[in-house]
Amino acid sequence: MNAVRRNAPGLLAWFAGIVFFLPIAWMALTSFHSESDAATNPPSFAAALTLDGYREFFGVDGGASPWPALINSTVASLVSTLLVLLLALPAAYALSIRPVRKWTDVLFFFLSTKMLPVVAGLLPVYLFAKNAGLLDNIWLLVVLHTSMNLPIAVWMMRSFLAEVPVAVIEAAQLDGARLPTVLRRVVAPIAAPGIAATALICFIFSWNELLFARVLTGVVAETAPVFLTGFITSQGLFLAKVCAASLVISLPVLAAGFAAQDKLVQGLSLGAVK
Repeated sequence: MNAVRRNAPGLLAWFAGIVFFLPIAWMALTSFHSESDAATNPPSFAAALTLDGYREFFGVDGGASPWPALINSTVASLVSTLLVLLLALPAAYALSIRPVRKWTDVLFFFLSTKMLPVVAGLLPVYLFAKNAGLLDNIWLLVVLHTSMNLPIAVWMMRSFLAEVPVAVIEAAQLDGARLPTVLRRVVAPIAAPGIAATALICFIFSWNELLFARVLTGVVAETAPVFLTGFITSQGLFLAKVCAASLVISLPVLAAGFAAQDKLVQGLSLGAVK
């Protein structure tokens, strides 16, 4: 009985992991089935495997190529994440290591901007983009993704930077280091796990953003999520092709999370225990 209680948390964690993994495994398996086999109910797990879904997604048989959309998503996600980090680091520094007056009100204001439904700001942004000639422009998405992710990045990085020893910063300042040098050579290396966690979350949010990309882009600045919705047409739902496209589009996020998993765990746990 004691052994069961001792192993219960581990067993529960394994069960939760399997439950979360099953939909992904099902999607991956369905992507290798033909459309007829993928549409069966209940699903046929022993059906023959084929690469037709991936061939259609990559336009091997003459369909639309996904590479422009994938490149647009990559540009929008990477550039906006870089801009968010460049803006959030000094802001978090001012709110943690060198706190401004009423910094709690400032943090609440940042967080309150995330409470506004995205659809509420869609029409003003669309009218501005239309009058400014910025429709179907990837750089408009970069600015929007930066503004949407900046509040949560400042909120996260503030807690990470609060763990940086003030004595180390003061020692660097006594040696003549200015603020940009302190941020680059002292604060950033110490808070690297937290910065990595923030960057990963901002990248995921930017990569998965659909509503603004769907309304504000057309052909030139189309992103991967918008390209994915093109497989759902009035002719029906092509399940195998959608699963293949979903798996390919999810790979950059999965790869980034796997590559940064160590720093992600360190960053999310930073500041949890004094």
